[in-house]
Amino acid sequence: MEGRSDFSPTSRAKARPTGRRVIYTVLMYVLTPLFVLRLLWRSRANPAYRQRMAERFGFAPTLRPCLWLHAVSVGETIAARPLVERLLQAYPHYPLLVTTTTPTGSDTVKRLFGARVEHCYLPYDLPDALGRFLRRTSPVCAIVMETEIWPNLYAACAQRTIPLLVANARLSERSVRGYARVATLVQETLANVSLIAARGEQDAWHFQQLGAYAEQVSVCGNIKFDLQIPAGLVEQGQQLRQQWGAKRLVWVAASTHSGEDEIILRVFAQLRAHVPELLLIIVPRHPERFDAVARLCAASGFASVRRSAGGRVLPETAILVGDSMGEMLLWYACADVACIGGSWVAHGGHNPLEAAAFGIPVVSGVHVHNFADIFPPLCAAGGAVLVQDEAALYAQLHAWLHDVVLRQQAGVAAQIFFRQNQGALDCLIRHINTLMTIRVGG
Repeated sequence: MEGRSDFSPTSRAKARPTGRRVIYTVLMYVLTPLFVLRLLWRSRANPAYRQRMAERFGFAPTLRPCLWLHAVSVGETIAARPLVERLLQAYPHYPLLVTTTTPTGSDTVKRLFGARVEHCYLPYDLPDALGRFLRRTSPVCAIVMETEIWPNLYAACAQRTIPLLVANARLSERSVRGYARVATLVQETLANVSLIAARGEQDAWHFQQLGAYAEQVSVCGNIKFDLQIPAGLVEQGQQLRQQWGAKRLVWVAASTHSGEDEIILRVFAQLRAHVPELLLIIVPRHPERFDAVARLCAASGFASVRRSAGGRVLPETAILVGDSMGEMLLWYACADVACIGGSWVAHGGHNPLEAAAFGIPVVSGVHVHNFADIFPPLCAAGGAVLVQDEAALYAQLHAWLHDVVLRQQAGVAAQIFFRQNQGALDCLIRHINTLMTIRVGG
């Protein structure tokens, strides 16, 4: 699908304040003290939430001009990694600013890119904060990852003729229903977008349902398929497996949420009765849950160690708690099978493609609406299985752990599916190059 790649006067005209956006803005100002209190509340578990508060009101580093990419948190930042690398190569004369909204996202930016990019938090969607932010940074192009629809932010970019690209754009049916409650405001907001680079035809259609024009939307595919496995990581995973015991089977339970860890531990106890050498690597999704999950594992009756404590995995060690940041790919490099959390509770699931990139078969719960474009075709290809309950999770893992041929066939199917769907990055770069040419004259 071809999309519009210019920043038209029609789009800029839509940036005029409307009654709906005025009401929205008043509500944002009224609610801002609650947003700040929420940060302070969350800072009890993670002190980083109360740090650098000024950035949330637009006090960004002075970079004029820059390229700007916004990724909400960890998942979006990791997904954006290949795009960031390409932008650094293609536009070395522009500072690259990456914004996030969470401390874990900030940590991920620093870990992945170091001093090669600038980082600050995205301001609240308040006109004065956004004006301050844009004056200090003067982006020549704004790239927003996935699904971030902010009326004042989009209008502020349009008012300043800053081309805005929504990259890897996704909208689930549930999100469409939610946004439909404020359909007119969303339609006005989307009119300020230069281009929506959708993951798939279904996402493109959902944006059009909310009022995006067909010429605004281009289907580029999912950039998460363009993940590049860092050099030497597979070898590092194999070295760890040799240290742990070459014949041990390894199950990675990734991105678990509250209420899922208990399920994982009960299934693990059943599996160990038949596979006594099985090692579980359990990786909570959020750092503030690391301690609680470590306590659950310690109370399970199995010998466990925490990655953060530097404990060695000994022959008698049954559980490794992955309470470190940035090592998820390493755990997949060590794995025989993987399950993906956020799917046994109604969260919407998490990305299975990192496991698929390593040829690891995936089992997930049924709550995967955030990845409705990935799980059905991955399951159809034979690389993943969705299970309804705890008993079905045990049955699927038991089958894979006991049948190496079955396990390897599923892993190969996952990896083939992953490789066959690459190419979104090249599409995104073409659109960004066009927008940049129009904005800065080549």
